[in-house]
Amino acid sequence: MTADQAGPVVTTPYGAVRGRYERGVAVFRGIPYAAPPFGPRRFRPPEPPAPWDGVRDAGAFGPTAPKPPYSEAFAHYLSDPDVPGDDCLNLNVWTPEPGPGARLPVLVWLHGGALTRGSSAVPVYDGHAFARDGVVLVSLNYRLGVEGYGLFPDAPANAGLRDQLAALRWVHASVAAFGGDPDRITLAGQSAGAISIGALIAAPQAQGLVRRAILQSGPPEAAERDKVRRMVRRMATRLKIPATAEAFAAVDRDLLLRTQAEVGRLSSPVLGGPAFGIVVDGDIVPYDPLEALTEGNAARDVDLLLGWTRDEYRLWLVPGGLMDHVDRLGPVALAGAMARCHCGHEVPRGYRALHPEARTAEIVGQLVTDHLLRRPLHRLADSRPGSCHVYEFAWPSNLPDLGACHALELGFVFDTGDNPESRKLAGEGGPRELCDAMHGAWVRFAAGGDPGWRAWDDRHPVRVFGDGDPYTAYGPRDRELALWTAGDAREPVPVGGAPSVRGTEVASAVRRLRRTMRARSR
Repeated sequence: MTADQAGPVVTTPYGAVRGRYERGVAVFRGIPYAAPPFGPRRFRPPEPPAPWDGVRDAGAFGPTAPKPPYSEAFAHYLSDPDVPGDDCLNLNVWTPEPGPGARLPVLVWLHGGALTRGSSAVPVYDGHAFARDGVVLVSLNYRLGVEGYGLFPDAPANAGLRDQLAALRWVHASVAAFGGDPDRITLAGQSAGAISIGALIAAPQAQGLVRRAILQSGPPEAAERDKVRRMVRRMATRLKIPATAEAFAAVDRDLLLRTQAEVGRLSSPVLGGPAFGIVVDGDIVPYDPLEALTEGNAARDVDLLLGWTRDEYRLWLVPGGLMDHVDRLGPVALAGAMARCHCGHEVPRGYRALHPEARTAEIVGQLVTDHLLRRPLHRLADSRPGSCHVYEFAWPSNLPDLGACHALELGFVFDTGDNPESRKLAGEGGPRELCDAMHGAWVRFAAGGDPGWRAWDDRHPVRVFGDGDPYTAYGPRDRELALWTAGDAREPVPVGGAPSVRGTEVASAVRRLRRTMRARSR
């Protein structure tokens, strides 16, 4: 039996691996890029894996990082496979031409999941279509939750981000053996994966490792250190231990996950409660990533593709019936959104005037979406005219109330719309032509930096992927962002009436909403 018949074999810096041929492309799964991050390595920066002799089988996904399951409400829409084992710092490669010499473009995928869930084993992220179309696809796992993003006085911060950097270095050193070009690496991610990319391309240690970057539904940002500390302290209080890495490392892993899930139930983007996040640490994240990318010289040679979905917020509010609850809160919910978004009365007034038929929950959701996503991504695009492309995914799900929600686009990006896991968000009958358009844009960008429409300039061109053929709109929904600019300048905006609500009412409403979220996440 030849090597090809038994499966393709590729030599990595730590040993040889044997993959599988599947539907005409070579697939390698579960390749370790770092040592298991447990025992003495728990809460520490990643270390190289131990080399191995012979040929290691790479036919199955490796262990996933420890994580709590999604609540029942979210599991209805999102899949998150759990593969047990300690060797969770691993990656996967899909390639049409395993072996040196092909020099194909490379796309490295970072999954989302609020830095607490997700993995490279999610079926939606199957890399076959990218390899089929001439792109080497690499996906990876990294530490999550308190293991990856807890903030302790006795351990370095951002362990999960350090894992991602270690994987990126592995790709740069090893991908040529799989047919990839280390000088044409595109780093791509969605949600928390995109936030991670913002930090990575701004990191001094990552300069020169990435040629292009795709940020989908996640801006460059740094979390407030106090917010992350509160998560750790609340977990420590429940566990009755000191808030140190040494104490946390001694806790049973399952108990740690259950405690994290309980404390993190209120970490909604809408409410802005304590949550894990990437923090400025003076090392891998020396400055706020958005500031480094917009005001400094970080990653000036990196082409950018930035995108969002039209109705991001619906995945945050539709599961569990929270849309209706926000509607019932009415003006109090709007006042809470103003506090969450640090904006004045003129912003919700303006949104209401521009969208008079919108429900309160839709106004609140769009306010938060624009504050968290569209405004910082616009700012990033404005700092990179000519080397940045922007798009909006606007096709509404065939399932009730989801609209063009957060994560809906991923089945179209990966051309996995026929997968049952993609249909959990999209429903049945997603348009084939939309899949071709979205996936094709990412392939073209990874291959040459041009996804197929005009680069960002002072006209604000945005490619819109929705019903019918994609088209380029100029300044879509710039009216909403202009309201924020006016609010920042404290200029009056002559529209509508404003909610007038006491601070005690807002605090009470937020507590009620949190109680509802806690009850519905059980």
